[in-house]
Amino acid sequence: MAAHPAPPQAPPKPTWDPRKAAPPFPLLRPTIRIRLTLLYGGMFLIAGIMLLSIIYLLAANAMNVGSDLPFKILSGQVASETCNFPGSPTADELNRAMNACVNEQRQHALDNLLSRSLLALLGLAVIAFAFGYAMAGRVLSPLGRITRTARAVAGSDLSRRIELDGPDDELKELADTFDDMLERLQRAFTAQQRFVGNASHELRTPLAINRTLLEVHLSDPDAPVELQQLGKTLLATNERSEQLVEGLLLLARSDNQIVERGPVDLAEVASQAIDQVHAEADAKGVQIRGKREPAVVQGNGVLLERIALNLVQNAVRYNVPEGGWVEVTTEIQHGQAVLVVANTGPVVPAYEIDNLFEPFRRLRTERTGSDKGVGLGLSIVRSVARAHGGHIAARPREGGGLVMRVTFPI
Repeated sequence: MAAHPAPPQAPPKPTWDPRKAAPPFPLLRPTIRIRLTLLYGGMFLIAGIMLLSIIYLLAANAMNVGSDLPFKILSGQVASETCNFPGSPTADELNRAMNACVNEQRQHALDNLLSRSLLALLGLAVIAFAFGYAMAGRVLSPLGRITRTARAVAGSDLSRRIELDGPDDELKELADTFDDMLERLQRAFTAQQRFVGNASHELRTPLAINRTLLEVHLSDPDAPVELQQLGKTLLATNERSEQLVEGLLLLARSDNQIVERGPVDLAEVASQAIDQVHAEADAKGVQIRGKREPAVVQGNGVLLERIALNLVQNAVRYNVPEGGWVEVTTEIQHGQAVLVVANTGPVVPAYEIDNLFEPFRRLRTERTGSDKGVGLGLSIVRSVARAHGGHIAARPREGGGLVMRVTFPI
């Protein structure tokens, strides 16, 4: 079994200002900011329409549209460039013509007032919506910082804080409460990491001592056959316990944040895993094939190598007795780095696929031999993939075996 390097040391906490992060609110999404903008602008628009209607009605009432003039022409002639008066009208004809002309001018004035007022209302509505959007953004900016910090924490970076300044209102109280919660979570995770490190030392040391003592006794050529057989049994049991401890510690570490990230080529990782399993594959008569194209991701090389190693080991160990094969491919597909491990093997029902990724969950006797691991391999794979923002999916292969597909963001 390959030796595992010591857990990486945590780098200094990065400095991060949530106010400099990109705003997470697209304009087309029905966010609170958009709803507040529509509320402010809609209220202004309704108030403007009501005010315009009142002004229009008051102006129409003051101008007495449709009523007769308060004076009459008794005799004489009237000339106008706007109104069309008869050439030699009687007094009644002239009065009717003047009433019609003046009422037409009144209606024209009201129509002009209405059109200009609507244009003014439209301009003011645009200004009101823009002002409402700006004010809503200013009021809700603390919520944006809280959301961005929560997203950063969801990405396993507990060092970030909101540190909201400003008046002591409900939003600042919410931000301070969230900061306190993050502080407690960080202390809890730090204590967990410290416990994992201590447990790694305390659990490995006695097992290593036991293994050394057993190997020393087994190297004695004068030891009885019964004692040698017992020593081999105890050594196998001790080795299985070491695998179990290593798996549990790796599972605990991979559930936490990835403190060391760098460019890692999945093709190189897969090739290293194949090299480690090649002897076992040759002993079982399993052919390893597949095309591995460069697929670089940001992550921890040791943990990503464990993903490939666990998948390839499982594919070799749980294979058919004769004529089996394992296909390992890496590629860039749809903007993601993809690692696929397919193999021949026993038939696995589709309804049992989810159980493969649960710790210590076994399927059937041909997949649970005592010399075939401790039941943590795929649990570790899923945990490490999630810690890198990736996803693993499994599906039964027609004719037996499985197809494991792991995707990572690039």
